[in-house]
Amino acid sequence: MSDFDHLDLDGHLLQLLLAVIEEGSITRAAQRLGVTQSAVSHLLDKLRAIVGDPLFVKSGRGIVPTAHAQLLAGRARHLLDEMHRFSSAAAFDPARLSTRFTIAANDLQRDLLLPLLLRQVRGQAPGFALRVISSGIPTAEMLRDEHCQLIITPRPPAGTDILQKRLFEDTYCVFYDSARRAAPLTVEDYLAADHVTVLYEPRRRLDLDDVLAERGINRRFVVQVPSFAGIGPFLHGSTMIATLPSLLRAHMLRGFAIVPVPVECPPMPMYMVWHLRHQGDPMHQWLRQQLEILVAPALASAAAHMPV
Repeated sequence: MSDFDHLDLDGHLLQLLLAVIEEGSITRAAQRLGVTQSAVSHLLDKLRAIVGDPLFVKSGRGIVPTAHAQLLAGRARHLLDEMHRFSSAAAFDPARLSTRFTIAANDLQRDLLLPLLLRQVRGQAPGFALRVISSGIPTAEMLRDEHCQLIITPRPPAGTDILQKRLFEDTYCVFYDSARRAAPLTVEDYLAADHVTVLYEPRRRLDLDDVLAERGINRRFVVQVPSFAGIGPFLHGSTMIATLPSLLRAHMLRGFAIVPVPVECPPMPMYMVWHLRHQGDPMHQWLRQQLEILVAPALASAAAHMPV
């Protein structure tokens, strides 16, 4: 008979279970939690005794969770949420905060907002740590399964349990290397050019590319890359052009010439998106407020760094 019962469970064990599942490695889970591998192994043994399941089995050179462990992971996330709400019922004090917060963002949002957010937040909460993951094509499951606590995206996923707030909007422009070609000022010049664009995996185009295609504006795409960061090397030294958000000129595409798109384009909105479970969380509310506060300074800074 086991010497353990449900009263031996605590938040550290639940957090450990999720860390090993999400990292797929005891070594990486230990690094994430800031403990030794032997401590992780010891606590896993304790958790196995409590739940009566091996929890993880070897698969190749790694480990994978059992079906029971996957089931427990969902319950663990719910319990940790409840524990966090319980502990944060008192007045929220950023100075006492000690947490790692995960935000999903692509390279435009990441470079524009998140360095400024981290500096602003850590000025009030020195114990705050930020993890940034690529949002790619954001899904509701990223929030439901706690892969991240916030998504910044122009294309929010749908769901009755998914909340969003508009942060700002940007306009599109044409980027090109002025040392290699003249500005594509007319529709004829624009359609005759070779184009570079972003195609997110598995095969999702930019919103603008979908809009223009639906209007019958057919462009010749010579290069498709998985993120904005891949655009510059292809534009540099070539006669190709790229139709992208103008804010990219402040960071990744700084140094390239721009002109207005010679066809009508809708604006590009930007949203922050979160799960309903965090709507009333004082820490989450505070962080969303910090993000909203810095949008105007971030846009102003971006404009100041854009070459004339």
